[in-house]
Amino acid sequence: MKELLFTGAGTALVTPFDKSGNIAWDEIEKLVEYQIENGIDALIACGTTGEAATMTSEEHLKTIDFIIQKSKGRVPVIAGTGSNDTQFCVELSLQAKKLGADGLLLVTPYYNKTSQKGLVESFNYIADSVQMPCILYNVPGRTGCNILPETYYELSKNPYVVATKEANGDTVSVAKTAAMCGDELTIYSGEDNQTLPIMALGGKGVISVFSNALPGKMHELTAAMLKDDLPVARKLNNEYFDLMNGFFMDVNPIPIKEALFQMGLISTNRCRMPLTTMTENGKAQLLALLKKHAVL
Repeated sequence: MKELLFTGAGTALVTPFDKSGNIAWDEIEKLVEYQIENGIDALIACGTTGEAATMTSEEHLKTIDFIIQKSKGRVPVIAGTGSNDTQFCVELSLQAKKLGADGLLLVTPYYNKTSQKGLVESFNYIADSVQMPCILYNVPGRTGCNILPETYYELSKNPYVVATKEANGDTVSVAKTAAMCGDELTIYSGEDNQTLPIMALGGKGVISVFSNALPGKMHELTAAMLKDDLPVARKLNNEYFDLMNGFFMDVNPIPIKEALFQMGLISTNRCRMPLTTMTENGKAQLLALLKKHAVL
């Protein structure tokens, strides 16, 4: 069995910005402490939710380094370094390794996409070049590129390809991947509302947006599943299912940033363009959900 980077709930951490659009470092530190104090199992820096696509390389690496330093080894920190340019991904990943990241999150190529053969060659090249634990990230709704179970099987032969963040919405595909790869590939849910079924199929946790706001609840849900306590996990899933979906009523991370702003955890709800703030109607719907769950 390969090394487990973490089990349970890992937060795909937002990157807060100030009113001028600059990274709000003091607020990142505040979020890191909030996450760890409430039982989160891992932190993911500079993923989709962290708006890495709008960062300069300097900002990207500085954010990864800052989160590593503020975490102080209390939880694993996984650095989002994926790109549609394989060589650039290697260069960024090697820098993240030097900074002390515990693992890497590597999204499938977007825009240019690739074939299944290209996925095998590209991910193997990256993993062999960096020689550290790599989590693949399969989110075809954003990238237009889907990893098939047979491709996972080939990639699972690489000692550095240890896991996948699966967000293709296809539980049959997840079941096939789990059956084919066994202990050679850890599966994490990449969708909050798929956490329970994916863990029921053998997944070890979730890389979560929801846990930005409620890390303790997502930790409890995943801990229950890891203990095979389905009644507790089902109760939590049913209780918060509407809020999990509510955080995706607009393009991620727009709603979760609005929620964190309403909770007083960040000082602005700002995203970097082309992302913008929610409509007034959307804000009202989200606020109603937050009040329903006594989050505010």
